[in-house]
Amino acid sequence: QVQLVESGGGLVQPGGSLRLSCAASGSIVSIYSMGWHRQAPGKQRELVAAITSGGTTNYADSVKGRFTISRDNAKNMAYLQMDNLRPEDTAVYYCNGLIWPTGRPLTNYWGQGTHVTVSS
Repeated sequence: QVQLVESGGGLVQPGGSLRLSCAASGSIVSIYSMGWHRQAPGKQRELVAAITSGGTTNYADSVKGRFTISRDNAKNMAYLQMDNLRPEDTAVYYCNGLIWPTGRPLTNYWGQGTHVTVSS
């Protein structure tokens, strides 16, 4: 089956940078889009960034100019480069993929999440 696995989370100081990676694996026909969401303690999950197979991107206003999403279609990978991190960026970050798996309908998949803590 299809899996999404995030990596790259950790502890970083305010103003620092971190790059998250998301690897999609399994029997995949096509990945139409991939993205990142986050959920901070006591808050609702929110969209951070998304990217289509054609490279079109979408960002939350709170991260515009600081975060950059990218993907490698051949490797079924997505990345989130996070610069100028702020304490309010602290959250669990989840990878999301809109994926057409082999022999199954188009499905929205989620990773298990990776923790990002921004603190001095």
